Amino acid sequence: MIEDFHKIPPYSLESGEKRALLLHELKNLFLFHYVHCEMYGNILHALGYDEENISEITNIEELPFLPVRIFKELELKSIPDSKVFKVMKSSGTTGQLQSKIFLNKETAILQQKVLLRLLGDFVGTKRLPMLVIDTPLVIRDRKMFTARGATILGLDFAAKKRVFALNEDMTLNVEVVKEFIDEFGNEKFLIFGFTYMVWQSFFGEVEKKGLQLDCSKGYLLTGGGWKKLQSEAVTSGQFKQRGNILCGLQHFMDHYSMAEQSGCIYAECEYGHLHASIYSDIIPRRIEDFSPCTIGERGIIQVLSVLPRSYPGISLLTEDEGMIVGEDDCPCGRKGKYIRILGRIKNAEIRGCSDTYAAGR
Repeated sequence: MIEDFHKIPPYSLESGEKRALLLHELKNLFLFHYVHCEMYGNILHALGYDEENISEITNIEELPFLPVRIFKELELKSIPDSKVFKVMKSSGTTGQLQSKIFLNKETAILQQKVLLRLLGDFVGTKRLPMLVIDTPLVIRDRKMFTARGATILGLDFAAKKRVFALNEDMTLNVEVVKEFIDEFGNEKFLIFGFTYMVWQSFFGEVEKKGLQLDCSKGYLLTGGGWKKLQSEAVTSGQFKQRGNILCGLQHFMDHYSMAEQSGCIYAECEYGHLHASIYSDIIPRRIEDFSPCTIGERGIIQVLSVLPRSYPGISLLTEDEGMIVGEDDCPCGRKGKYIRILGRIKNAEIRGCSDTYAAGR
């Protein structure tokens, strides 16, 4: 039924229509993973779920969820080993366990397709030149790679040309960056990087070296790394102001995502809101009893996605706190929930892609 999703603009459905579409597809996926992943089936059975009562669920809030950390402890997959196309690892500092996500070719392609559909709603569908604030080393091993490398590879399909801005030692390659801006700076282009890396290795180096870069036609796509910036008392507003002053940047798009549900990003609109598409949903839950929060109420974030087909990652309780700001009424015109991420639960591990980079410096 996933093809039905592709026929619908990703931010066009109001609450009732979206919930009905998601619930039908998610229940089918629960049943699929229940049957095809023995460990997952055993977990659901221990929680009191079977094929019959999963089929009888009538709203999204009733769907069971796994703690996202379980992918660090168990190798959960719903496909035979012969069908494993890629194994994606979550970010993590040295000594931390990493999630292992098993993808077949169909799931990997689906993740890329949806990622491009979602980004296209914000930056257009035309392929654009892209400056990546990272080193080419991050995509060297395509069989076993991290969420950081996977995101860059996924975005490669949206890029007319991809250029890495950093050397292998993570210093800024000034000559390469200048050549990119000289060639593409007069037209719309993309800059992609994880937040702390952009702050330190791009903005920081531009300021230190006194570079004059005109990025006024650039769209800066960022994600992850806010924990480190917040520890340095850097706000989103200060981040954007610095990018504007140093590089002339005017277009910013942050996003919330995770390796365990790759492809389903929650992208930032021009009003600073992170949006859930028709492919996914977010339910903040109260820490006392895991009941759903109301709009504006802080809770632990549960994420749901129809993209995980090769592993049972469709409904996960994260280690992040956030809230629903509103639904179907964002001034940008996009339907669905729009959210605010408030940070990691106290004592949760650092795991964001650029937080990990910063912790390892």
